[in-house]
Amino acid sequence: MIIEEKTLDSRRIYEGAILNLRRDRVITRNGESYREIVEHNGGAAVVPITESGKIVMVRQYRKAFERVIMEVPAGKIEKGDDPFETVKRELKEETGYAAEKITFLTEMLPSVGYTEEAVFIYLAEGLTPGETELDENESIEVVELDFEEAFTMVMKGEIKDAKSIIAILMAKQLRMEGENR
Repeated sequence: MIIEEKTLDSRRIYEGAILNLRRDRVITRNGESYREIVEHNGGAAVVPITESGKIVMVRQYRKAFERVIMEVPAGKIEKGDDPFETVKRELKEETGYAAEKITFLTEMLPSVGYTEEAVFIYLAEGLTPGETELDENESIEVVELDFEEAFTMVMKGEIKDAKSIIAILMAKQLRMEGENR
């Protein structure tokens, strides 16, 4: 039987531009304990697929891992924003593309042990190219990969970003279902 933890008190430890950190004192099955929770507005990610079957991805340096990471376009949801609007904005800003059709795929919870962040993942089709509108502090390289190449990179562990892995695998499944109709 799973016991829900009741919060006895909560204290904000840190407030930042992107995230906050709080410490909750909770009642557990065996008494009291503490939970440190990262508060984050969440994000929206998109797997854009061109008419020729290429996935539009981005490469950018990620300080937390001290290396360049291959990812699907994504960005954080601003307070009060809708994930759908966020994903349209991020697709345009990071890749220059606008999409005729955007389909919701799933909501992903990247690390349920310590953050309340949720990432909403979409598929974008019917792409129209345009100019990127990168944020002042962003340095992003846009990369177009054959869909099967991106899928193989996921399966070989060459694409390591969780939201990108989930987005590509879900898009692969949708493509397979579409071919079987």
